[in-house]
Amino acid sequence: FFKKEYGKIPFDPSQYHPPGDGLPLAPSRALRLGRGRREGPGYPKAPSMITTRGIVLRTVRYSETSIIADIYTEARGMQSYYLPGVRSEKARIKAGLFQVMTVLEMVASAREDKHLQRIVEARPALVYTSIPFEVRKGAIALFLAEIVRKTVREIEPNPPLFAFLLENLAFLDAAARFFNLHLHFLVHFSAFLGILPGGDCTPETPCFHLKEGLFVPAQPPTPHLLDPKPSALLYQLLETGLPEAQDIPMGKSERNGLLAALIEYYRLQLDYLPDIQSHLILQEAFN
Repeated sequence: FFKKEYGKIPFDPSQYHPPGDGLPLAPSRALRLGRGRREGPGYPKAPSMITTRGIVLRTVRYSETSIIADIYTEARGMQSYYLPGVRSEKARIKAGLFQVMTVLEMVASAREDKHLQRIVEARPALVYTSIPFEVRKGAIALFLAEIVRKTVREIEPNPPLFAFLLENLAFLDAAARFFNLHLHFLVHFSAFLGILPGGDCTPETPCFHLKEGLFVPAQPPTPHLLDPKPSALLYQLLETGLPEAQDIPMGKSERNGLLAALIEYYRLQLDYLPDIQSHLILQEAFN
């Protein structure tokens, strides 16, 4: 069902028309899309255009009417987009489309010589029914967005990662039980960063070492060593699918303690990781 509903649809830019009218583009819009543009010495190079789905991770107000949006795209990885005038009353693309963790289908520029790209068309690719209206689901979505934005730097496509993010968002929106989703996400997202926990939790190796990234034999209390109980919970998350992970029993203190341990694990494994802040909001929402 997931692949059927959200699988990548091949796109031919020459066949694209704006949603709703089915008519050829007006001259000014055609120029923005690179059609009908004069080429040659003295004329600017026509921008390369792509269609792609993207997940909004952050928006920053740039001026009274404009924003800059950081979006993880299916076609080009992490990208930043300048959106002029979207906060004005007459904007064709509204700023409300760019709420954090919104999934969009968009037509955008893809110039290699530009740090900031432009979006010329955008519409929702996944319409949420609960995330914007439930505080705890919204807090989880904000946390996931911060983790992805501060760890993923590649500007190349990574279809498995995009599918993983989309699967977690679709599940979060639809699920009635989701209290362990952020923990399961951290454990399995680590695989895309090359820091997946190694080894097995066994009677001989019951403790997880945050710095070594391995399950190790029990030993006297040392820095970065988890006790057997949180280590066992981590291993359960590692060995369990997303729906089943929601049934792993955890109390509030256990859930908060494991969240703190996983954030510490990311910090120890990723030298470039800035401070994570949204987990404090997440803990407050669950409390």
